[in-house]
Amino acid sequence: MKVRKLLIFNFLFLAGTIQAQTLQSRLRAAFDRLQADSQCKYASVSLTVLDVKTGETVFTANPNMGLATASTLKTITSITAFNILGKDFQYQTQFGYTGSIDPTGTLNGDLIIKGSGDPTLGSWRYEGHHENDILNQMVAAMQKASIKKVSGRIIGDDSFFGSQSVPNGWIWMDVGNYYGAGTSGLTWRENSFDIKFKTGAVGTPVNISRTVPAMPYLQFKSELLNAAPGTGDEAYAYLPVGNNLMYLRGTYAIDQEKKAISVAVPDPAYDAAYRLADTLRRVGITVTGGAESTNTLTVKNESTPQIAQNLTTILSPPLGKIVYWLNQKSINLYAEQLLKTIAWKSGKPVSTDNGVEIEQNFWKQRGIDPNSLNIVDGSGLSPGDRVTTMTMATVLKSAKGTDWFSDFYESLPVYNNMKMKSGSILNVLTYAGYQTHNGRELCFSIMVNNYNGSSRGVKKKMFRVLDELK
Repeated sequence: MKVRKLLIFNFLFLAGTIQAQTLQSRLRAAFDRLQADSQCKYASVSLTVLDVKTGETVFTANPNMGLATASTLKTITSITAFNILGKDFQYQTQFGYTGSIDPTGTLNGDLIIKGSGDPTLGSWRYEGHHENDILNQMVAAMQKASIKKVSGRIIGDDSFFGSQSVPNGWIWMDVGNYYGAGTSGLTWRENSFDIKFKTGAVGTPVNISRTVPAMPYLQFKSELLNAAPGTGDEAYAYLPVGNNLMYLRGTYAIDQEKKAISVAVPDPAYDAAYRLADTLRRVGITVTGGAESTNTLTVKNESTPQIAQNLTTILSPPLGKIVYWLNQKSINLYAEQLLKTIAWKSGKPVSTDNGVEIEQNFWKQRGIDPNSLNIVDGSGLSPGDRVTTMTMATVLKSAKGTDWFSDFYESLPVYNNMKMKSGSILNVLTYAGYQTHNGRELCFSIMVNNYNGSSRGVKKKMFRVLDELK
């Protein structure tokens, strides 16, 4: 009987060894084909595959090559946030006032919306957190306090996250667009709005028909040109600098069905205050002062007053739900807000740079060289980020077995019938995620930098490599 058991054990061990060798050899062949492909002639290519349970290296090729991650960096930001903040973490937005309320119901003071970095405030993605839900909650709090008139201003206080909204290393042509919306202590409706177009003859300027919502305090100048069918959306918005004029530049194909682009709000805190002022007027609560923000007050050399009496506290969805949309829709704003929140919750002054430092130190304590996690932001939008596939795969492996792993795993989209995050910036394509191969749980990171030709072509070739993990 003992001999029989030993033979069975040896057979299973040998079968597992052969299977592992087979997977390794197949990955080597597939990777070599990708690296030798004409699209990768001048490219840097790297792949790391780890066993999730044991940590064993299943396959590596150029594992210590620092490469631009694009949006796969969001996996590291998400996992770090889960570790430091906890899956049930919620942001709190305070709504209150200065001064006092007299017997007639007049508030002799300012209304203040003070943010703490909640990226979901007014977002359409969460039931009960839409723009109208938040505004109605604030109106209800005022009515409960018997405020019938405001003899003062409405101020959006976004000072909590400091004055630098855009991380160092971002490209100027990105920051005016929805995916390049800057951080804010008081975000509002994901710091974006839509501009609707009316296309015309090729070579003529594209006409702006309207914005959603209406943005009466902004002006728009279209230098955007109608382009030939099939050339796609190459439209870019440029934020106002020292004024309220937003430029649109680039080209927009006349056969585009959407006829709109999403762009960044220059001052989200002001927009939140503006929307509340408009809502109060519509429900019959007079506001004698205008909408302001920390930024507009700074221009006037005025400081932002502090809340003397709180009316209500608005809670965000828990972190698990925030990370779900962060990775499903690759929302750069969410990642950058979380990176600053990591700095705050670690006791550091709130800034992107401090968030990066905390993140690097966190993983250094777990055996990861900070030089292999050489980043400047949390979303991967910066082309200056440099991370190795070994580091990314190691971070992915660390998530397994935690009480929040299911939340993180569910946040990953499905591409090529695999649970993984994608990343794409100019001539960069990356994937990172999980896959089960013959009952063996694996995690992986694959990056290609500086490929030539179409992204569609290199994507198919990368998928052929990842297919070996199925």
